[in-house]
Amino acid sequence: MSLRVVEHPLAKHLLAEIRDKATPPSRFRQLTRSLTTLLILDATRNAKVVHGTVETPLGTAGADRLAEPLAVVPVLRAGLGMLESVVELFPDVAVGYIGLERNEDTAIARRYYSKIPDLAGKFCLCLDPMLATGGSATQAIGFMKMNRATRVTMVCVVAAPEGVAHLQANHPDVEIVTAALDERLDPRRYIYPGLGDFGDRLYATQ
Repeated sequence: MSLRVVEHPLAKHLLAEIRDKATPPSRFRQLTRSLTTLLILDATRNAKVVHGTVETPLGTAGADRLAEPLAVVPVLRAGLGMLESVVELFPDVAVGYIGLERNEDTAIARRYYSKIPDLAGKFCLCLDPMLATGGSATQAIGFMKMNRATRVTMVCVVAAPEGVAHLQANHPDVEIVTAALDERLDPRRYIYPGLGDFGDRLYATQ
């Protein structure tokens, strides 16, 4: 499995604003959508295409079109902040949902909700903005594979080395695309320096 940190200057700029503790929720949501667009464009760079032609007003031009269906599964609730960008880029995307709740004492997540389409033959994206311990992502992707996903890319805003290692150990075939690989987890198992609780900042529940 590979880890790819998106190095685009605009991605770095957007992430800097997202990290800023002074950024209000309304701006935080807007920044998340913009940054997710860049991450998704990078994550789908190897999507399969079919070659053909198209008639322009002046003649015939070569034309590539997407050749495989796309599916996206955000991890609730924070992953919802990333979903809109995917739907805008890929209007025909199939959307599933996985609800995972983290126990603040153990940092272990439990699944409380899931609604997943058949993922067979689809290019699948799992959305969770914070890859911290890797437990939630590992569970979510495992459940996607139970629903016949064979090609999954994990898309997150910030990742910790511990989370990357955990996901790599459990799903070595899954690529990770992120805007940043941070230093470590803190004693509460939050990403450091990170950006705080993504869901709280997204939905103003701090």
